[in-house]
Amino acid sequence: MASPFPHLLPSIPLSPFHPPLFLPSKILSPQHRRRPAVSAALQWNRKPQLAGETPRVVVVTSGKGGVGKTTTTANVGLSLARFGFSVVAIDADAGLRNLDLLLGLENRVNYTAVEVLNGDCRLDQALVRDRRCPSLELLCISKPRSKLPLGFGAKALTWVVDALRSRPAGPPHFVLIDCPAGIDAGFITAIAPANEAVLVTTPDITALRDADRVTGLLECDGIRDIKMIVNRVRTDLIRGEDMMSVLDVQEMLGLALLGVIPEDSEVIKSTNRGYPLVLNKPPTMAGLAFEQAAWRLVEQDTMTAVMVEEEPKKKGFFSFFGG
Repeated sequence: MASPFPHLLPSIPLSPFHPPLFLPSKILSPQHRRRPAVSAALQWNRKPQLAGETPRVVVVTSGKGGVGKTTTTANVGLSLARFGFSVVAIDADAGLRNLDLLLGLENRVNYTAVEVLNGDCRLDQALVRDRRCPSLELLCISKPRSKLPLGFGAKALTWVVDALRSRPAGPPHFVLIDCPAGIDAGFITAIAPANEAVLVTTPDITALRDADRVTGLLECDGIRDIKMIVNRVRTDLIRGEDMMSVLDVQEMLGLALLGVIPEDSEVIKSTNRGYPLVLNKPPTMAGLAFEQAAWRLVEQDTMTAVMVEEEPKKKGFFSFFGG
């Protein structure tokens, strides 16, 4: 893969994935170190080291709808698969599933977890393999606009995850569960088999209040490994004090930071095409940020938020008189 900046680092080969945003200072000369904006395009030439016991069962949740849970699941899941790990993404939103649309697999879902539990098909028949990245598989809980049977709950989803652990082909490295919005029965079902959580939020007060409530529920359920992704961040609004900074969000929630996703118009385009951002060429800022978050998830790493310098207030005519 050719480097988009051959005049900067002609001797460092690029890999097909994008790990952390930094290179060690000893690699770059002082001249190159004065160009921090280019660092997002630089990539390690190694595979991330998987930490923890497999399969890692991670629920992606938020509480509030519309903050980007499904977009995060699709892009992080595909990034993990591109790193070389086997991933099963479970859409746990009964009746309102969207993960298949974001992955472009909506026309290939013939069976769901409900059919597996009813004995109408095998588990491997319900798993939809992504042809662009065969190590990613999708499992939907139910068909669109259908209600779950009364017997389907936390124990049923736990059974599905246990079946993935013991399948003949071997357990996946990651099981990502796309949690529905809210904190009702669907939420309780989705978090039951998980031992890790990724909390997706946006820097607005309504999303943060719901995220704080969800954090408490996750901890009550025994999930202590909770990391957050702050989505739809706009530095121009932060500088103008019209949006909370990532530091403010982290201080309010008290969670480890897995990633910061900037506002990106390409998100809508990729959603409508069923083509996740991480597959875009050239890569977008949001796509790179999702890959960075996936890299940290693999190695159970976190990032540190930095202060965005605020723009000075514009002084009006009466400022001369102290107004």
